[in-house]
Amino acid sequence: MSALSRFVLLLFLSMATLSTALAQPATDAASNYPSRQIRIVYPYAAGGPGDIVARIVAAELSKRWHQSVIVETKPGAGGNIAMDYVARSRPDGYTLVVAPTANLVINQHLYPNLHYDPFKNFTPLTLMVSIDNMLVVNDSIPAHNVKELAAYAKANPGKLTYGSSGIGTQPHLAGEMFKRATGIDMLHVPYNGTADATTAILGGHITALFTQVSAVAPLIKAGKLHAIGIGSDKRSPLLPNVPTLQEQGQGLTGFEAVSIYALMAPSGTPAPVVKKLSAEVIAILHTPAVEKKITGMGMNVVADTPEQLAELMRKESARYAKIIKDEKIKLQ
Repeated sequence: MSALSRFVLLLFLSMATLSTALAQPATDAASNYPSRQIRIVYPYAAGGPGDIVARIVAAELSKRWHQSVIVETKPGAGGNIAMDYVARSRPDGYTLVVAPTANLVINQHLYPNLHYDPFKNFTPLTLMVSIDNMLVVNDSIPAHNVKELAAYAKANPGKLTYGSSGIGTQPHLAGEMFKRATGIDMLHVPYNGTADATTAILGGHITALFTQVSAVAPLIKAGKLHAIGIGSDKRSPLLPNVPTLQEQGQGLTGFEAVSIYALMAPSGTPAPVVKKLSAEVIAILHTPAVEKKITGMGMNVVADTPEQLAELMRKESARYAKIIKDEKIKLQ
């Protein structure tokens, strides 16, 4: 064998050895994962829908993997503090985040100096759950559907107001999309959270409100609020007699206002770990007992693949970017 041939052979063997060595950490990462405590960060105060689902998933993961999985709330700055924290965490699968709609597809179009990019700094794991939103009005408003609300607005120009949990939040954007689709004039009144907005509509300070079905279903059943319609493509099992907004026409064909809660990992998390995490969480969410518990609280189990979540993020981000731009919505 010539010297050149020996050199080529040695080079080939060296490259093969290096390739194997480089691939080994990724393989080991999956086979040894998890070997210590996992943290799931929730960007808002404890007790919200995403926090509840995160704790259910954490408890099941702990049982299956015999490792501690905890949920840590880190509220502040519209959830951006927690998102930035996880984005800068080591991408090893031990620090995850539950990202609600705002942090997933809205805030990057509102905050000019956001320190994270949901597409560049995070790896999708699964869209865990969705929650239907709905439009309700104060019981003093003689309307139980979109047609009656439109008639009231025409007869009482400038009288309708709608509240939300804050400027740029999903309920605010849902209201703007509703106004554009129907031509119904409503003045937006932002509040500091859903609880304050709900108190305001019950007190008659505002006439309408977009909010999650689970938050107002008891009030509708008690006759304290009138249901106008569900902002989803299907009726809610909590209020099966309330039609969707899509069903009612009035320019609302295809209208959708659904809250989503996704599980994300820092960008750069090894693919085998992402695959293992995603598969396990999806399996947990589709367990009959878990699914029954979650749906009983007015949430819809989605549990889709990372690829499906990534595609939904692109679609929803573009949709909200357009409404924010068209309506010139800015944080005050």
